[in-house]
This record gives sequence, structure tokens and C-alpha cells, in this order.
Amino acid sequence: MSHFAVVAPPLYSHFRALQALAQALICRGHRVTFVHQYEAAGLLSDPGIGFEPVGLASHPAGSLARALRHAANPSGLAIRRVIADLCATTDMLCLALPAVLQRLQVDGVIADQMEAAGGLVAEGLGLPFVSVACALPVNREEGVPLAVMPFAYATDERARQLYRGSERVYDWLMRDHGQVIARHAYAFGLRPRRGLHECLSTLAQISQTPPGLDFPRQQLPDCFHAVGPLRPALTRPGSDPVWPLEPARPFVFASLGTLQGQRYGLLRSIVRACRRVGAQVLVAHCGGLDAAQAQALGEHGATWVTAFADQRQVLRQAHVLVSHGGLNTVVDAIAGGTPILALPIAFDQPGVAARVAYSGIGRRASRFCRSGALAEHLQALLEGEHYRQALQRLSGQVQQLPGTDGAARVVEQALCSKRPVYAERAA
Repeated sequence: MSHFAVVAPPLYSHFRALQALAQALICRGHRVTFVHQYEAAGLLSDPGIGFEPVGLASHPAGSLARALRHAANPSGLAIRRVIADLCATTDMLCLALPAVLQRLQVDGVIADQMEAAGGLVAEGLGLPFVSVACALPVNREEGVPLAVMPFAYATDERARQLYRGSERVYDWLMRDHGQVIARHAYAFGLRPRRGLHECLSTLAQISQTPPGLDFPRQQLPDCFHAVGPLRPALTRPGSDPVWPLEPARPFVFASLGTLQGQRYGLLRSIVRACRRVGAQVLVAHCGGLDAAQAQALGEHGATWVTAFADQRQVLRQAHVLVSHGGLNTVVDAIAGGTPILALPIAFDQPGVAARVAYSGIGRRASRFCRSGALAEHLQALLEGEHYRQALQRLSGQVQQLPGTDGAARVVEQALCSKRPVYAERAA
């Protein structure tokens, strides 16, 4: 039995994906401990997974809730607060992890790509580590726009110049975080680096993004494994509330994820758009709305409003998903064969939305669209057979990917052997 530590951003979607991976590793006889600030323990739901709190002095009670509020509203100058939170978290983890990982006697580290500290500290301590892309991969490649950029894919020189220019803008915006990475890399005696893409494992990199969803890639490392969604086994049918659907009317599922579920105005526009096309709509606000707002959505035409729903089960019934474009939600829609209307808000969501449009499995639109424009998008998705055909192809690819169990095998092999695990490539 080996002991693995998990280091990831304290975000629900990242912790849940990595929890599924941890559960698969535990079933294979290993021990897994998440390490982060104290309040992040609430993001785990499996008591069989360990949790080690760190950084109480710099990240006391209330700090995570404050950081999540910042992340939920990152537009304009507020993005500086989000970056400052990222800097503080990476700095805290780089300072706290060495002693904790040595005390826990871990044999290896599972490092989320979006938190540089996992890879930095593991490499500094001489521990094997694997990188996991719960969001779009941060791997950079000439001719491919960054994951956080909204650009469509093109191969002409104008597009390439746009991609290169956007990288420079991004690196300038993230310069404070780059300085934190550079400072700790120097302290650990590592080669110079300043970005997340320079903190990745050379043993194994695991990604939830199906190859058919991403833009064409030519330069991924040989140890890059696209495994598909990291999820536990589906819950038993009937474990979620039964939505008494009217067979003659289309069914839309609307969810803006755990960070954006408080956007009542956008959810209201979505509900009104569904009413325009005669669709039933289930809104899952992930606890972001109060009772009065939930009731008001019903008055505007929502068929059902709930805090949480079993997303994978619902997406197997829904005719259309309206989403913020979070990767976890989009991949679940692909697996369920559900066309997507992506309304990106922040982070990698614009990049996911661009890939949804590129792959032909849905449409992207501005979150500022009025209900009439949203209704036109919904109608096109409901009537467009080509969206379902593209989804059929891509969902078939997802079914062929190794999934959580395959990811666990890669992690086990890489961390136990301390040797690269190369992915099989199609001829």
C-alpha cells in the first residue's frame, strides 16, 4: 500500500473529480490524503479519504468563503482580487507542504494542474508526482489558444498572431502569480519557471477533456493521458427526485455551477427563453439562490427549481443543457448525449465554450443575451439534428476512454515505479 497526497484548488468541481480518483485508488489498496486549508475539508464527502489542514495562520476561518466570493465575481478590476487569492494560496502551500508531506510520509503527489504548489513541492522534495487537468489542460502549444481565451480555432497567420498576443497579455496579468512560482522554484533549487504550464509532471499527465472536444493538438507529451470524466459510479436510479416530464414538451436543464448559481438575472433570462420555446426547465442553482428567488423563477416559468440535482441522471433525460461552460458539466452532457448552450462567465469557460462550438455539439452565446436571443439558440439546438450526430460521435469516444479506473492505474504505475507512463496513441 502506498500513501498519496492530493494538492488542488479548493473548488468543488476540482475536489469532486479528484475525490473520485482517490476512491478508485483506495479500492486498489492505497491511502489518499488531501492537503489544504482547513475549510477545504468541507469539499470532500467520503470519510475514507484523509484530510490534512495547513495554513491556519494565513488562511483562517472565513478566508475560503471570501476567496470563493471573489471567484464568483471576477469581472473587471475584481480579477486582481482573484489573482491575489491565487498568489496567497500557492505561497502558503509552498511554505507548508514540505514539512507536512514529510511528516505524512507520502510516497507521491497527485497535483491539480491549476495549483502550482503540488508539482513544485513534490519536485523540490524529490517525490514522484502526476499532474491532473480537472479543467481544460494548461499545456501550451503553438497555434492553440490558451484555455482561458474565447477564440475560435483557426490556422492562418492572423489567428496565430492573436493567440501569441493573448499569451503575452495573460502572462502580464498573471505576473504576480508567476513571481510566486519563480521564487519558490528558486528556493527549492529547481530550474527557473513562472507559469502553471511549467510545473507539470514528466511521469504522467491526466486530463478529463476528451480529445474530440479539444482543438487539434500536435505537441502533447507522450505521458499525456486523456481519460475522460473522473466520476464515481452512477448513483442508483431513483435516488434523485423524479421529475414528472411531459413527453410532448422538450426538457431543458439549466445549471451555472457551484460558483455562479447566484446569478438570478441570468437564470431568469434562461427560464423566460425556455417558456418562449415551450420547454420544461429544471434549474439547479447549487445553493446560490434564496427561497424567494427560487419561487420567483417559478413565477417566470421554471418548471422545477432545486439547489442540487443528480447532474448525470438529469442529462440523460434532457434535450438541451444551458450552462456556464464548466468542463465537468460539459463532459457530463457529452456522456449523456445532450446538446449544449454555453454561456461562459470566467476562467476556462470561454475556452470550453469555443470548443463546444468547434466540435459541433452545441452553441455558445453571451451571458448578456436577452431571453429572445436565448430562445433562438434553444430552438436551433432542439431542431438541429447535426448537433445530436456530433454528440453521438463524441459520446462514443468518451465511452471508449479509460475513465476513473484507467486514471487510477496510470497514477499507481507512475508514482510507484517513478517512471514515465506513456499513453497509447491512435495510429
